[in-house]
Amino acid sequence: MTREGGAPPSTTSRVRRRAPRPDDAAPLYTVSQVAALLAVQPAFVRRLDAEGVVVPDRTSGGQRRYSRDEVDHIAAVVQLMTEGLTLAGAQRIIELENEIADLRRQLDDRRPTRPTVRQEPSP
Repeated sequence: MTREGGAPPSTTSRVRRRAPRPDDAAPLYTVSQVAALLAVQPAFVRRLDAEGVVVPDRTSGGQRRYSRDEVDHIAAVVQLMTEGLTLAGAQRIIELENEIADLRRQLDDRRPTRPTVRQEPSP
């Protein structure tokens, strides 16, 4: 593949290498970035920290840094509140959903796996 005005990219080019992605728990996002991602006010994001809904990491200067997991949690809260729930109600629903998911995983871990039995075709 040749680009206009240039040679094809080398197989060792930095452009082709994928940058390692941080894990979802890495604290990367500022309050304003989270607010912009979710179309909410920065004060709302700060309130969630004050209420203990999420507890972001802090830089040495005291600035909040949110992980992708925390952004997803805030997004779920925002969605439920948009549907008319209170903050406390949204939190409780999310807690119960997480509890159900954990119980389902535990059940799946305890279920014995059945070996697949091949049946011979009848003559």
